[in-house]
Amino acid sequence: MKQNIVLIGMPASGKSTVGVILAKILGMNFIDTDIVLQQQEGSRLSEIMKTGGVEGFLQTEEKVVLGIRAGNSVIATGGSVVYSDAAMKHLSGGATVVYLKVPFQRLKRRLHDLRGRGVVLRGGESLEEMFAERSVLYERYGDITIEEHGKVEDTVRAVVEAIEGNQ
Repeated sequence: MKQNIVLIGMPASGKSTVGVILAKILGMNFIDTDIVLQQQEGSRLSEIMKTGGVEGFLQTEEKVVLGIRAGNSVIATGGSVVYSDAAMKHLSGGATVVYLKVPFQRLKRRLHDLRGRGVVLRGGESLEEMFAERSVLYERYGDITIEEHGKVEDTVRAVVEAIEGNQ
């Protein structure tokens, strides 16, 4: 199996959009773990969350991610995947993990409907609290950090340059 590129970051950081373009440019496969999760569960993320609660969702997400066997793929993850050390160890084996870092104010503008989008927020947790908690985890797991400033083409170019410089 060839090396994978795993994209991590906040919800709405552009992981899926960047991932599709990156896969096309690099001649790789593309996997979106949120889509795999929805297909396997037969429900949208928000419905899975409503049914199983946050902990149930995280357990289901971990199980789905642990089942992914991929090579030569760009893998866009759900923003909450970093809550599972097992999932991150599985994904990072034979992969370069790229953290797409978005400033809080930009993220706040992008995320309108948190619940409808299926964003994992623990009971009463604010967007700011989630941002603070997850930022630490993204920094821990990311091999490369790319500052995302709004232009997809610039982000893709930065990822390609960083990965080529990292080999």
